[in-house]
Amino acid sequence: MKKLTTVITILFVISALWGKTPGRKEFSAAFVAVAKKGNPTVVSIVSEKTVTKQFPHYFMNPWGEDQKGMDFKGESLGSGVIIDSKHGYIVTNNHVVEDADDIQVILFDKREISAEILATDPLSDIALIKVDADDLIQAKYGDSDDLDIGEWVVAIGSPFGLNLNHTVTAGIVSAKGRSDVISRGNFENFIQHDAAINPGNSGGGLFNLDGELVGINTAIATDGFSRASAGVGFAVPVNQVKRVVTDLIENGHVTRGWLGVSIQDIDKNMAKALDLKDPSGAIIAQVIPDSPAASSDIQEQDIITEVDGIKVEDASGLKNIVASRRPGDKVKFKIIRDHKSKSIDIELGTRPDEKDLASTFLGSDDFDILGLKVKELDLASSPAKYNTDHGVIVTDVKNGSVASKADIRKGEVIVKLGKEEINSVDEYLNILDDYEKGDSILLLVKRDGGSRFVALEIG
Repeated sequence: MKKLTTVITILFVISALWGKTPGRKEFSAAFVAVAKKGNPTVVSIVSEKTVTKQFPHYFMNPWGEDQKGMDFKGESLGSGVIIDSKHGYIVTNNHVVEDADDIQVILFDKREISAEILATDPLSDIALIKVDADDLIQAKYGDSDDLDIGEWVVAIGSPFGLNLNHTVTAGIVSAKGRSDVISRGNFENFIQHDAAINPGNSGGGLFNLDGELVGINTAIATDGFSRASAGVGFAVPVNQVKRVVTDLIENGHVTRGWLGVSIQDIDKNMAKALDLKDPSGAIIAQVIPDSPAASSDIQEQDIITEVDGIKVEDASGLKNIVASRRPGDKVKFKIIRDHKSKSIDIELGTRPDEKDLASTFLGSDDFDILGLKVKELDLASSPAKYNTDHGVIVTDVKNGSVASKADIRKGEVIVKLGKEEINSVDEYLNILDDYEKGDSILLLVKRDGGSRFVALEIG
């Protein structure tokens, strides 16, 4: 246990032996010490943003012209933690300073200083800002991996307004490794705790009882009607913060490891279908061409259960572990394939940016004008499977395409386009080339031994 926690425990033991209950001073000592250490390292952040308000067309100015919109200045309040007094570096949440025109930082000693954004990482909701000031006091990093469930923690920030800045609250670590709290697209590995945090606490510090920074408070869970704390708060672990900040300082952006697969959680039904005793892990749904995974022995339907000896609980866990590694790292993946365990060593690539990544996974450049990807039928190995001796099989359907709206699904077989029978992918594509935007096309599709016609208008 940590030093001050151990002291409190010893006090309880000694008091129990002597038949005495610890007094107010003895019990409060650790929390008082944390407040004294943590408060000078935490700042309030006021961000000014310009918001353009669009008006309906029926709002007219005196000259009868449509209003195009008006700009309004708005302020938002958050918190931050000084992590480098020499360079004036302060870490906060990206959502506190995102799109800010002006940022003012208010220190514990009441000084108000202008700040600039150095770099941000929206995927972890971390931002690094800088102030030019003397006599700053920086927080001491702790080790968030060393936190125990049930351990006391202290939150410091500015809930609701500047009149409540440097509010100190205490609670316990409720859980670790929480994900899918804000967005499945983010890298979330939150510490869940019940120290009261509210709007304005975002970006503030979470400290252990040694006064060490162990997290950056980021989000709260509520009943859906109130913006106030309901006793469920989330903090970005400081070990993740350190990794992100190092990249932001050195590169201006965060580089993350990339395997190049599409993954899913294993639910109860999937575990039953795959005859799995343990539903933990992540199943590979797709291997991206020209990715590190594609050049390895990883295959679709493989289940990744460990990465470098770390157990993979679910898809979010795998995503976080891989992203925490650096490009070029050689990583050992433990997989289950056909009920047999296997280890595969893979050198990770660099995770593409969000735009390129979306294009990579959707494969948008490879979809045809209907929003489909197709391949030849494997008639040699399983002719009875398709209940036809000609056609092409659908391997992927683009979300939002005319084909997806017509409920064409992966695994279906297209046997006719218009009046033409399809015997190969080349034939299918050549016939599609005769159609243009706005044309209607009739498809004969087979699914589960049955046939149906589908009429599509090419968008």
